[in-house]
Amino acid sequence: MSEQSRRRPPKPYRRPKKDPVRILAFEALRAVDERDAYANLVLPPLLKKAREKEGFDGRDAALATELVYGTLRRQGTYDAIIAACIDRPLREVDPPVLDVLALGAHQLLGTRIPTHAAVSASVELARVVLGDGRAKFVNAVLRKIAGQDLDAWLEQVAPPYDEDAEDHLAVVHSHPRWVVSALWDALGGGRAGIEDLLEADNERPEVTLVARPGRSTTGELLEVLGDEAALPGRWSPYAVRLTEGGEPGAIDAVREGRAGVQDEGSQLVALALANAPLDGPDTRWLDGCAGPGGKAALLGALAAGRGATLLASEKQPHRARLVDRALTGNPGPYQVIAADGTRPPWRPGSFDRALVDVPCSGLGALRRRPESRWRRRPEDLEGFGPLQRGLLTEALKAVRVGGVVGYATCSPHLAETRVVVDDVLKRHGGAELIDARPLMPGVPALGDGPDVQLWPHLHGTDAMYLAVLRRTA
Repeated sequence: MSEQSRRRPPKPYRRPKKDPVRILAFEALRAVDERDAYANLVLPPLLKKAREKEGFDGRDAALATELVYGTLRRQGTYDAIIAACIDRPLREVDPPVLDVLALGAHQLLGTRIPTHAAVSASVELARVVLGDGRAKFVNAVLRKIAGQDLDAWLEQVAPPYDEDAEDHLAVVHSHPRWVVSALWDALGGGRAGIEDLLEADNERPEVTLVARPGRSTTGELLEVLGDEAALPGRWSPYAVRLTEGGEPGAIDAVREGRAGVQDEGSQLVALALANAPLDGPDTRWLDGCAGPGGKAALLGALAAGRGATLLASEKQPHRARLVDRALTGNPGPYQVIAADGTRPPWRPGSFDRALVDVPCSGLGALRRRPESRWRRRPEDLEGFGPLQRGLLTEALKAVRVGGVVGYATCSPHLAETRVVVDDVLKRHGGAELIDARPLMPGVPALGDGPDVQLWPHLHGTDAMYLAVLRRTA
C-alpha cells in the first residue's frame, strides 16, 4: 500500500436517501406477505396517509400503485429470474429482501425507469429498510438482472413450450402451474386463447361504475366525469368505465350511494337474473349471498322498479352491515338479514327469483387481486365445493315452482361452475337449466350455453360464471 493510500481519510458515512414512494410500496408488499392482506385494501389508506404527511401528488400515487400491483402480478416471473441470479434456494432468502429484489426487478424489467435509476433507488431502499449489509446483496443481484431484458431472461428461465407447455406459460405469464391448467381446461382451445387470458390477468383493469336504476343514470355520470375521463360500458346499460383511473369516492353519486363501483361482469349477472322469463307473480326477490352488497344494490333498484321486494341475506354480520349500507336509500322496500344460506330462516317456496353468488376461489378476479393467485391451492376447492352445492340446493328450495335461480361465481374453474350445477341438478331432480345467453343481449362469445362464462380477454370483465335454473317441481 502506498504512503498516499495510507494517508487518505476514509469516506464519510452517507445516510441512505429515503424515497417515500418506494418505502410505501415496500410496506404494502410486506403487509400482503405478513398479514395475508389484499393490496386493494392495504394501499388506499397508505396513499391517503402519504398525501397528508408526505405531500404525495397524483404521479407519486400512480408510481406507488404501479410498483405494488406490477410486482405482485409478475411475482412468479421475477422469482424465477432472481433465483437464477443467486447461489442459494429462493426459500432461504428473507422475505423482506425478496420484496426489495422483486420491486427492483419490476422497475428494471416491467417499467420505463432507466436502469441506473432503478438499481440505485432499490439499493437506497434496501439501505433504509434492510441495512447496509443486505443492501450490498441487493445491489449485486439487481446488477445481474439489469444485464438482460425481460425477453432474454424468459428465454433463459422458462422451459420451452414444446417441452412443457403449462410450465412455460406459468413462468412467462406469472401464474401458478395448477392455475394455468385449470384456466386452460375451462377455456378450451389452443395456445393463443390461454395466452390472451393469462396476459389479460396481468393488465390493470378499468374501474367501472354502476348507475343504480331510479337513483342515477349513466348520462349523469358521463356528464360529471367528461368525455376524456369516462366511457359508457361495453355491455351493461348501467355501466360507465373510468378511462383515467381517478377517485370514484370523489363523485357525488358514488358518495351518496346512488352509484357504485362494480365490475361489468357482476352487473351482467344481476341483470340476467332480473331478465329471466318468469310465469306468475314477480314480487319477492332473494340475494342469498349478498355481501358486500354490490349485486344486492343493483337488484334492489331493479326490484323497486317493478314493485318487488328484495331480501338480502349474508352470513357474516360485518358483511351484512356493508350490504345494508349499499342498499341505504333504495327506492323500494328491502330487508337485510344475517343468516346462513345453507340453513335459511325463510320458508321453502317464498321467492320468485333468487341469486346465489357463492364463495369461491376467486380465480376470475386475478387481475384485481393478483396476490390471490399465489395464496390459493388446488385443495382449497375441496372446501368450497360442499358449501357451493349447499347454497345452490337451498336457493332452489327457496323459490316457488316456476321460480328462477341464478348460480354465480367469480371463478371459471370447472369444479366450481358446471360440476357444481350438474351435481345439484342430479340430486335435486326438480329443476332445469334455461339458456342464460339471451339474458345478456349484445354480449358476444358466450359459448355453447346454456350457462355463460365471461372472460377478461374476451369481454373486459372479471371471469364471472352464471347458470340460470328454473324450479319445475
